[in-house]
Amino acid sequence: MLDVGGTNDYWALRGWAGRSDIQIVTVNPQAEEQIYDNIQALAGDATKLEFEDRSFDVIFSNSVIEHVFTFENQRRMASEVQRVGKCFWIQSPNYWFPLEPHFDMPGWHWMPVSWRVALIRRWKFGSLGPCADPVQAREMIEEVRLLTKRELREIFPGATLVPQRFCGLVKSWNVVGGLPVPS
Repeated sequence: MLDVGGTNDYWALRGWAGRSDIQIVTVNPQAEEQIYDNIQALAGDATKLEFEDRSFDVIFSNSVIEHVFTFENQRRMASEVQRVGKCFWIQSPNYWFPLEPHFDMPGWHWMPVSWRVALIRRWKFGSLGPCADPVQAREMIEEVRLLTKRELREIFPGATLVPQRFCGLVKSWNVVGGLPVPS
């Protein structure tokens, strides 16, 4: 399994670290320390995976695709996931959910970028900020780009979108390709 953006801790909390029946490769901008025999941590780019076509049985990615700055990069990541994996499970927060999950602020992602930059320069939102430097503040804001259902369908054609709900609203989407979908 390839986990794009995954960590040793994530798999340890789920009881998958140290197992002999599964091999996991994680890819992040900086590789984590090798802790478990079955988890290989590599440095890499989610938009340009350095693996052969269909070289992994499963590609997994939990809330990473919204962190690659632009829709074009999100399209590239989706293309790479579909190229490298035989099947995939990608989780992405829903653009239309009112609470932005990274900044813990209702409507944050619907505000103009200039407003968000001005706010994050002065106050902390979620675990981010304050960040006095305007260039760094803008980068912090622009790193996160939530996707709509329509955009996910566009970049993952043929995949099934499974909603995750909170209080009846779609909080996030699981984008599933080549795997049985839970009903």
